[in-house]
Formats: sequence, structure tokens, C-alpha cells
Amino acid sequence: MGKIVFFEDKNFQGGSYECSSDSPDLHSFFSRCNSIRVESGCWVLYERPSYAGYQYILTPGEYPDHQQWMGFNDSIRSCRSIKNVYGNSYKIRYYDRPDFAGHMAEWSEDCPLVHEAFKFHEFHSAVVMDGAWAFYELPNYRGRQYFLERKEYHNFTDWGATSPVVGSFRKITEF
Repeated sequence: MGKIVFFEDKNFQGGSYECSSDSPDLHSFFSRCNSIRVESGCWVLYERPSYAGYQYILTPGEYPDHQQWMGFNDSIRSCRSIKNVYGNSYKIRYYDRPDFAGHMAEWSEDCPLVHEAFKFHEFHSAVVMDGAWAFYELPNYRGRQYFLERKEYHNFTDWGATSPVVGSFRKITEF
């Protein structure tokens, strides 16, 4: 497991809460989150309790304000540690139709511009065969983020998206 510290104010000021395990409800520990220090491990943070709402994927480092982790606001209500970030093997399959139908592509590297790499930019289903991955709504790792771990995703809603459009994606690694 890793270690993450949440701060109520920007620049690591105000009340703080140190966390080293998955937490489905952080509300009792802090009311707002404006800066974060990830001391070890990789984490996915959620805007709402029970791992719901906007997702933010953080690797070790300092985030002095919520814009540094592409946060839409100062609300972090749940978090979990990301596993499968220590190996050398990463592989994911994408399909342009639900339930693993239609055109398929297999990938093992980061992809900053999906529309240039594939003939399609809508991922309706996916299978993560190795590693952990982050999808981004926009090119160049911007916009809403979605965490995918090793398993099958029959539809884009399975990874929390409201649309099948993926602009970029990358492997989640600690370093």
C-alpha cells in the first residue's frame, strides 16, 4: 500500500489527513481538499463517496492545488490505492462496439492522440490484460480521467464514463 496526505487548503496548509488504505468515505476526516502530497503508491481519488463521481489518478509527487491534479473542484470523498503498477507488462484491448464486438485494437504503450493512432475514437468496451491504465476524455492526457484495472469492461459505463469518446490514454506507473 502507498501513502497519501490530503490538505484542506492550498500549498499544504490547513487541516490534514494521512491515508494508507482504501477509504470509501473521507467526509469525516476533512471537508474540502485543495492540496495533496502522494508520498508513495499510485491512487485514484473520487469526487463522491463509495468510489463515485469524477476520478483523479495521482502518482507520487506534490499537488499544491486541485488544478494540479485536473480537479474540477475541492471535493474528494473517497480514494483507493492502485495495484498492478509495478510490473513491466501492460496490455489493453479496445473495441468500437459494446460487449467486445466490432473493430478491435490491442495496445501496450501510452497514446496521447487516439484519433491519430486508431481508425476509431470511441471505445465502447475494453479488456485490460496487464497493468493499470488511465483513459482521458481529451487528447494529450486532459479532461475527465477514468481508471481501468485488469478485468473486462463490457461497456464504457463500466469504467464510469458517460460517453465512449477517448482522446488519450496511458499506463499507470509509480515512476
